[in-house]
Amino acid sequence: MREEEIEKLRGVVRDCVSKHLYSSAIFFADKVAAFTADPADIYMQAQALFLGRHYRRAFHLLNASKIVLSDLRFRYLAAKCLEELKEWDQCLSMLGEAKVDEDGNVSDTKDSNVMYLDKDCEDREINISSAICFLRGKAYEALENRAQARLWYKAAIKADPLCYEALECLIENHMLTCEEEANLISSLQFGSEDGWLSSFYSCLIKKYDKEDVVEAKFRDLENESCKSDQSDPSFLRTLKSNTDLLACKAEYYHQCGEYQKCFDLTYVLLEKDLFHLKCTLVHLAAAVELGHSNELYLMACNLVKDYPQMALSWFAVGCYYYCIKKYDQSRRYFSKATSLDRTFPPAWIGYGNAYAAQEEGDQAMSAYRTAARLFPGCHLPTLYIGMECMRTHSYKLAEQFFMQAKSTCPSDPLVYNELGVVAYHMKEYKKAVWWFEKTLALIPSALSEMWESTVVNLAHAYRKLMMYREAISYYEKALALSTKSVSTYAGLAYTYHLQDDFTTAIAYYHKALWLKPDDQFSTEMLSWALIDESRRGLDPRLI
Repeated sequence: MREEEIEKLRGVVRDCVSKHLYSSAIFFADKVAAFTADPADIYMQAQALFLGRHYRRAFHLLNASKIVLSDLRFRYLAAKCLEELKEWDQCLSMLGEAKVDEDGNVSDTKDSNVMYLDKDCEDREINISSAICFLRGKAYEALENRAQARLWYKAAIKADPLCYEALECLIENHMLTCEEEANLISSLQFGSEDGWLSSFYSCLIKKYDKEDVVEAKFRDLENESCKSDQSDPSFLRTLKSNTDLLACKAEYYHQCGEYQKCFDLTYVLLEKDLFHLKCTLVHLAAAVELGHSNELYLMACNLVKDYPQMALSWFAVGCYYYCIKKYDQSRRYFSKATSLDRTFPPAWIGYGNAYAAQEEGDQAMSAYRTAARLFPGCHLPTLYIGMECMRTHSYKLAEQFFMQAKSTCPSDPLVYNELGVVAYHMKEYKKAVWWFEKTLALIPSALSEMWESTVVNLAHAYRKLMMYREAISYYEKALALSTKSVSTYAGLAYTYHLQDDFTTAIAYYHKALWLKPDDQFSTEMLSWALIDESRRGLDPRLI
């Protein structure tokens, strides 16, 4: 057969692949390889077999080729076949021996002379070494060697910043701390045309900076533009309405405690892209915080119907039952989500929280410890373990876990709030004041009702130190955030009471009792305040 006829057949194979006609592609690729015995055509046949899910046959074809160990394409595709067959040790063996250091730098031990022969190379392609590093990471993760997986994912993204999947695994599986994520992004060598990608990656990682800093990042990306035709300004395109970018923004709103704002944004996004899974997860989390059980029910039904084998679907069911306070059922579905995907962090956290809601501390701690082991870059499991220790009055142990959470994520204000609470319980009031003030300084956005309890705690600590003016100031700040807190009114009344301002104290005791008529502390202290007020001005010798 003439060369031009063979080239036409190659075109047919490529067209069959693009139209997902894999059996046809396999048929014609087999004939081309038979005619030419060219390594490139053998590779094309193996690729067609892989796409047609004939993994064992594709591997046999590649392994039988003499070039499999000298051409990285052959080796990589053979390893991909073994990945699909779940033969992880053989997959690593096929990829060859290599070492990686803590910074993600790779040193090959035997592969310095391998070739990368690709006749159909694209103008812009992802480095094959990056793809191999990523596959090594997946194999190590499947073998539950998460420490090695983390290093190889770092090596993959450092070898080529375009290998987004490696970064996604590092972020979604919480393999890196906040500082490590930021250092990794800053170390990547982006091309001159990839400035937007560097900004986008910085929006994907954990976001605990101040609101103006994070919003500036989003604005820069939204204003990032490209012109497909320099002569026509109407072709200006931006990322302003990009779903991934808006999902990152929604995630940031949730992190800041602006749950309604987060929910409104994700609701609009899901109308545009109903099955955007990252947005769906954030939407579920916001709905739980807002108590939108109807929305959770509808989301769970749709996800279970369309994605019955996905952990997220059963996590949504668990969220619904958690929201309506049916914790036994919620645990059942959170557990099912973890059995479908052991590396799904929200399911482990939800599983622990469902136990904690019923004060079943041992089971909750077990779930949190598993999460802490699986996701070393996530500080929430250790934070929740500390909360459980504090619930059982193990304050020193709680403090140790809170400090561990702080070392993992040193910029989350919630960690500092819990350190303040445990210091208050241990009667270390000066230390408590320091932690609470640090909490308020780290809050990324303006103070909201979410942080009212922190302000009240700070006021309590000042009152314990007999710094009544400062205590009253923070009680009043707390009232500006929420007027429905009994403890704020009671604390403010008691502070005035301690200063012998009985009239003002009585007024605030009454406000506390108006909110909660059976509040024992306010009832007793109101009686004492009335007695003290009635004795004012009397001759002490007559009392």
